[in-house]
Amino acid sequence: MGELFRSEEMTLAQLFLQSEAAYCCVSELGELGMVQFRDLNPDVNVFQRKFVNEVRRCEEMDRKLRFVEKEIKKANIPTMDTGENPEVPFPRDMIDLEATFEKLENELKEINTNQEALKKNFLELTELKHILRRTQQFFDEMEDPNLLEESSSLLDPSEAGRGAPLRLGFVAGVINRERIPTFERMLWRVCRGNVFLRQTEIEDPLEDPTTGDQVHKSVFIIFFQGDQLKNRVKKICEGFRASLYPCPETPQERKEMASGVNTRIDDLQMVLNQTEDHRQRVLQAAAKTIRVWFIKVRKMKAIYHTLNLCNIDVTQKCLIAEVWCPVSDLDSIQFALRRGTERSGSTVPSILNRMQTKQTPPTYNKTNKFTSGFQNIVDAYGIGTYREINPAPYTIITFPFLFAVMFGDMGHGVLMTCAALYLVIRESRLLAQKSDNEMFSMIFAGRYIILLMGIFSVYTGLIYNDCFSKSLNMFGSSWSVRPMFFPKGNWTFETLDGNSVLQLDPAVPGVFGGPYPLGIDPIWNIATNKLTFLNSFKMKMSVILGVIHMLFGVSLSLFNHLYFKKPLNIFLGFIPEIVFMSSLFGYLILLIFYKWTAYDATTSKDAPSLLIAFINMCLFNYNDPTNKPLYRGQVGIQSLLVVIALACVPCMLVVKTMVLRRQYLWKKHLGMQKFGGVRVGNGPTEDEAEIIDHDQLSQHSEEGDEVGGVCAFNFGDVAVHQAIHTIEYCLGCISNTASYLRLWALSLAHAQLSEVLWGMVMHLGLSSRSGGGFFGLSIIFSAFAMLTVCILLIMEGLSAFLHALRLHWVEFQNKFYTGQGFKFVPFSFESILEGRFDE
Repeated sequence: MGELFRSEEMTLAQLFLQSEAAYCCVSELGELGMVQFRDLNPDVNVFQRKFVNEVRRCEEMDRKLRFVEKEIKKANIPTMDTGENPEVPFPRDMIDLEATFEKLENELKEINTNQEALKKNFLELTELKHILRRTQQFFDEMEDPNLLEESSSLLDPSEAGRGAPLRLGFVAGVINRERIPTFERMLWRVCRGNVFLRQTEIEDPLEDPTTGDQVHKSVFIIFFQGDQLKNRVKKICEGFRASLYPCPETPQERKEMASGVNTRIDDLQMVLNQTEDHRQRVLQAAAKTIRVWFIKVRKMKAIYHTLNLCNIDVTQKCLIAEVWCPVSDLDSIQFALRRGTERSGSTVPSILNRMQTKQTPPTYNKTNKFTSGFQNIVDAYGIGTYREINPAPYTIITFPFLFAVMFGDMGHGVLMTCAALYLVIRESRLLAQKSDNEMFSMIFAGRYIILLMGIFSVYTGLIYNDCFSKSLNMFGSSWSVRPMFFPKGNWTFETLDGNSVLQLDPAVPGVFGGPYPLGIDPIWNIATNKLTFLNSFKMKMSVILGVIHMLFGVSLSLFNHLYFKKPLNIFLGFIPEIVFMSSLFGYLILLIFYKWTAYDATTSKDAPSLLIAFINMCLFNYNDPTNKPLYRGQVGIQSLLVVIALACVPCMLVVKTMVLRRQYLWKKHLGMQKFGGVRVGNGPTEDEAEIIDHDQLSQHSEEGDEVGGVCAFNFGDVAVHQAIHTIEYCLGCISNTASYLRLWALSLAHAQLSEVLWGMVMHLGLSSRSGGGFFGLSIIFSAFAMLTVCILLIMEGLSAFLHALRLHWVEFQNKFYTGQGFKFVPFSFESILEGRFDE
């Protein structure tokens, strides 16, 4: 656990890799996942690097595999995932892989092309079969005398009157069903009603050979007279993408054609089945190994991308790389390089050489499945500066606890704990399923956070004695209303029965039996002044927790100053800050505890207001007759504390700036004195002078100007920066303390929502005494459970989560955590493959 409290120590290393062993060495480093490569060719175009052709070949193989994967998914064939992690193939194996993928792609394309052509032919034959069948029905209906009279009206009236024979041309075809109404209107308007249209739907949907979708079509036949109308009709059919087919005029020819079409359809169906079986066999064979192929190609592509980041030695026999890596893993990296060299068959070992650099290393915090969620909460605020204190181990306890203070309900905590426990117990099975649901993935990643939040909520619910807005009478109430304890018999049993509300005086002996063993006495659940009592209790509790939390954050900054060897920040930063907060708000906490212990039920009415006392303390107002002092000597102690707190402000505001300026001038002077000696312009050694706070100086001299080897010092910038920091801290102590009152507000809001939900929903079902009350209670309980989960667990839980997040980011972490680093992103096959398969 030691690595959790501070980021790992990193080093910049230089790798010398032999050309024949570089591929295998980078492969082993990718399997290890502990080095971050730097780009040594930032000015070289991507298309001009040495291994760009290999990258293109890998991308082409990846494209072919994606095509095969798409065909497998289209055929609904499951891909086999054995969890195998194959080794990276050698560069010489790329030719075999390319040949395999090329053959597979060409075979699938040829099968798809032939299958599409066969399906298109099958569709045409099927449509022709329906046309022959339907047109025969049309011609049979046309033999009806009524229809013949209707059709004869299409002829010229003079010809009809002379009894001329009926000679009509016709075309038959198939059109999409949804285009029929528009098609019919267009025919009527263009042909001016001189055509006769008959259409009927095809019951079974037909498959589109191009898209594979099922489409509904209708058969139509159009009768007309003359070539002019024929041309118009054909153009309209062409515009509506209707398929026209030849249809014989005589029934005998139509019958013979239909018989031939049926025979051809049967033969074509047999060929289609054989083609589909062959396609299925090819895809099933590919589905067994496609994931392994993907892993191999992705690894190869990543290796060549990484090799493009390296420099090539002038002798063309060596590649030079620079990597960031943890110091603790140098042995593992050396061993991986040795394995890669042996695997390649090279006789020259790879060399790892640590380098000295002034560049800021990346930040790397080792995590596991339990701590990764809390580390992500911290990193969402900002990646920690290199080697500064990591808030994650403290967040493991404080975050779920502050959440539980706002969410304190035993019943809701048990439900949340059970849900998180289910995710934890079945995590291996859920991980194997690889769900694409983004919301579920986010909740699953924070399963341990939710588990701790639920456990802490059960604890705070026990302290609040709150379970679904009801109290648990575990130890019996410490309050008593037995009449025998009251003097002169003022209260009798008749008094108790006749009054729904009575005031219990804790100062009367026998009424109050002492403190409740654990949590809040259940009698408060039925008291009319319950809210008044809980307001006072939770408000003081919020202030106590908030000040302790902030003091702890300020205390953690001491470890940063000690580690980075900044004594100036300790004496003129940490000490004034901790004294300022302790003198004011630490003293306020002591007053709260003192008031709780100094006043009992008899003297509680005379207890002064702590809020008024604290305001008078800051204003030096001690003549307020409405607020008496809490103890003797209060005026002197409080005046001294305020003076001490005020004295801390100029220490942070002025003294630190003047000391920084004096150190700069002194170092500049000593640097000039050394001119001509061995140490030209380097200033004093560590033995001659205390190390100056270079971080503070460099923040205000971004130009990098140097005078005698010392960073330029801008007094105005430093003064303004220090003034902003001092004002922010002093005002933040007040605003941040007030911000912790959200613990009180959200706790009361959650309790009141729970109580309202119980009173307005569940109470209705429990109050029923009729025979059907059981069924009514079942329905009401279902509504109560649904509202509890949706409102109190999800919405209120999310609200408390966000407020706890804010308290950690703003009120806690800003006391010691700058978060201005950049994350360590190692070259790792595991992360690359997860990014590929979790898309």
